[in-house]
Amino acid sequence: MAENKRIHYLDNIRWVITIVVILYHVFYMYADGLVGTVGKITNQNVPYQDGFQYAVYPWLMPIFFIVSGISAKLYLDHHTAKEFAKDRTRRLLIPTTLGLIAFEFVQGILNMQLSDAYETMKALPFPGNVIGVGIAAVLSGIGVLWYMQLLWLICMILLLIRVIEKGKLTKIGAKTPAWLVFLFVIPVWGAGLILNTPIIVVYRLGFYLAFFLLGYYVFSSEEVMERIKKVFPVFAALAVALGVAFVIVYFGQNYADKPINRGILFAAYAYFGSLAILTGFAKFFDFTNPFCSFMSRKSLGLYMFHYLGISAVGLFLAKKGIFPPVIIYLLSLLAAFATGFGVYALISLIPGYRWAVLGMKKQRK
Repeated sequence: MAENKRIHYLDNIRWVITIVVILYHVFYMYADGLVGTVGKITNQNVPYQDGFQYAVYPWLMPIFFIVSGISAKLYLDHHTAKEFAKDRTRRLLIPTTLGLIAFEFVQGILNMQLSDAYETMKALPFPGNVIGVGIAAVLSGIGVLWYMQLLWLICMILLLIRVIEKGKLTKIGAKTPAWLVFLFVIPVWGAGLILNTPIIVVYRLGFYLAFFLLGYYVFSSEEVMERIKKVFPVFAALAVALGVAFVIVYFGQNYADKPINRGILFAAYAYFGSLAILTGFAKFFDFTNPFCSFMSRKSLGLYMFHYLGISAVGLFLAKKGIFPPVIIYLLSLLAAFATGFGVYALISLIPGYRWAVLGMKKQRK
């Protein structure tokens, strides 16, 4: 599997998009009017830098779910369903349940302080204040781990679908012509209208399940990828046009909640933006080198722990107005990489603890 060339571009997508996630969260922390963040730190009448969030948010997580779907297919080609369930439970569910209690509550405490919820909890009478702070810290610590929680659920749904369809969909998906790929935007939009949780808007089971299943049944096929790589310029042009339209139409509005995230423009940009990335990387970045290999190995840590550094800079420096905004943005970016690399490296060294927080297997001698 390590020598499979397709793995190279999938790994490159993972670490590159993880960096985009980090940049997104740096801008997110200092965006105007968002709960649980520092908020606006500049004197600009129009914070144009916030446009970065609008430009990347629709496709940022869908491409992860497509890659996860392809990876699931590659794994199940060589492992049993039982092995798949055990592997995904260890790598996805354990860190987002036991990991919350073992470590991620630290992120939860920072989140509570940023939103002033910590002071509210402390004002409760004993022992409600202690219990309330503990529960809230654990739940608030979920943060970016929502993706791993939802992905675990989707993986379990996949196992059920496989029992029902008995491999027939895989054969059908491998025959998908390039023109039909364009039409898949319609069911993606439809899926985005169902199974959405209220209040916590990131848990969009229908929407992300559609991307995952397309990755598993369609884009995992070598034949399909060869066909659609040829139309990469069309996907890229559509993505740019839809992205420009999305930013212009919705700038200044809540892009992550309804009705915007239920609209056809959001779904189309998410879909064709993801396809542009998938085919672009397959066409031009299907390689590895020492740097790419290093970043690929560390991408999990960057994803799981980068927000810790951003939150710390926001809480302890940005809120106090010690440095000018440009320095705060740069310090937040540096802190994201420092905690992403550093915390991951440290926890990886601790037997038992790394299993609870990272889902790491016991290392063989």
